Amino acid sequence: MKQRLLPYAILAVGAVFALRSTPASAHHSFAAEFDAAKPITLTGVVTRIDWMNPHVWFYINVKDDEGGTTRWGCEMGAPHQLQGRGWLRETMKIGDVVTVNGALARDGSKRANARTVTTADGKTLGAASSGDRGGH
Repeated sequence: MKQRLLPYAILAVGAVFALRSTPASAHHSFAAEFDAAKPITLTGVVTRIDWMNPHVWFYINVKDDEGGTTRWGCEMGAPHQLQGRGWLRETMKIGDVVTVNGALARDGSKRANARTVTTADGKTLGAASSGDRGGH
């Protein structure tokens, strides 16, 4: 009887070690990823919206001074936090021109933590930013 359980015990121990060695996606603090001392304002065309936990991300194409286009990723708060500030899934759509006020990423990448977003219809909404005391 004990010999029949041995393969299951080995399998269980192996699964525990495999799960412990798998990196988990961590939720980092605002200060670890973004620099509040480096504010930025971006205006661009929405190309993608990922409305999911733990943060909503949207991506915009921003024209630079030379006429080229750069893709920026913008982080907002969680969906339930945004809904509390008047957001719906349909508030921002692919193709809309939006203006984002926020903070730059510390690593120099083209990412920002949004504080406010002015939508295509001219409405400015809080982005439930993790850098904002009203965030989370």
